[in-house]
Amino acid sequence: MATRDWAVIWDVDGTLVDTAKLHHEAWVLTCARLGKLFTPQDFADTFGRRNPEIIRHLLGEHLTDEEIAQIGADKEDLYRTEAKKGVELLPGVGQLLKGIHQLAVSQGIGTSAPRKNLELILEITASTHFFAAQVAMEDTTRGKPDPEVFLKAAAQLNIPPQRCIVLEDAIAGVQAAKAGGMKCIGVTFVGHHPREKLIQAGADHVVHSFEEIDARFIEQLLV
Repeated sequence: MATRDWAVIWDVDGTLVDTAKLHHEAWVLTCARLGKLFTPQDFADTFGRRNPEIIRHLLGEHLTDEEIAQIGADKEDLYRTEAKKGVELLPGVGQLLKGIHQLAVSQGIGTSAPRKNLELILEITASTHFFAAQVAMEDTTRGKPDPEVFLKAAAQLNIPPQRCIVLEDAIAGVQAAKAGGMKCIGVTFVGHHPREKLIQAGADHVVHSFEEIDARFIEQLLV
């Protein structure tokens, strides 16, 4: 079967899986070690962004690139230790991945997470084979809401941005998709951002979980 002329690009945290609690706990411990309180508002303000932007937001612009890289590495080590204990695909994700694959539609990943995190999540959930493109933090210089991560995924898939649909749970991610000229479906299952905020950010459609839609529904957004 010939590959279709459109593609789906997935965010990971909050969209493919729910790792929010693991990330939150890792940030709390990391900041505590540095004498900084990490609040729920800090988490809401930074979720979905790259570590360099998060760390500068939390700790200031005075840190060197090397210091930022080390803080980020320490935080991700904490996160991965806990993630290895078990992470599952969110409701409806497995079926949607299979349905899109059965239509011979290419799928990719566009995430702010470090590549080691991405590879671990895909391995744990046995979903690596679904994704022909995987763009992680190390592949970008600008974080969401900049569209770089999604544009690079589209380029790897060899599909024009206007023929791509992004699946996202974060305001910054929706904004990134729209800035890249792509359609976007927002999901509220994890609950980081309400439906109204995702729509305001530009989402073309919002669902509570991916159990509500199938691959044919996604295709109709491009008609």
